[in-house]
Amino acid sequence: MSAVCSSRRGLLKNLLKGAGGLAIAGAVPNSAFASGYLKSHSKELIGDRALTFYNRHTGERHQASYWVDGVYQPQAIAELDHLLRDHRQNEVKVMDRNLYDLLYLLQERLETTNEIHIISGFRSAKTNEMLAARSGGVARKSYHMKGMAMDIAIPGIDLKHLQKAALSMRAGGVGYYARSGFVHVDTGRVRSW
Repeated sequence: MSAVCSSRRGLLKNLLKGAGGLAIAGAVPNSAFASGYLKSHSKELIGDRALTFYNRHTGERHQASYWVDGVYQPQAIAELDHLLRDHRQNEVKVMDRNLYDLLYLLQERLETTNEIHIISGFRSAKTNEMLAARSGGVARKSYHMKGMAMDIAIPGIDLKHLQKAALSMRAGGVGYYARSGFVHVDTGRVRSW
């Protein structure tokens, strides 16, 4: 599901309309790859889960408790999805909840609560095509277009350390882009580059 919306309030209204936000629950991509890892670490996922993001392209920051008392929070997830939108097309995609859980566990592994800097979240097909034409490092069928990937950095955490921690989780794809200053994580099959 994707929604094009010029305002955050309009987006939230569109995503949350209907049966108390159930539209989000049915539209979230589910990754079998990451869910196996997350199930095996379910003890670490007990309690509230919060993430803080900073989008380097838009300058927006947002903190959200996306999981409270054993339940994903539709409004909080919609707000995070908005922050991760394709800023070039102003298009929002419901992101894979497993990706949020992966990032939460990654922070636990790194023993940090520092905000996660987003270099890229969701990418529309149009944006992905444009970036692929400019760079050989952009996959034509990127998980970014499915709402299953983020390119991230965490201030205070060495990029190589971030990459090693993500690799050690074996929860999906991990790409290391030292020259560009980020690590790619996704909830696809386990692989690295």
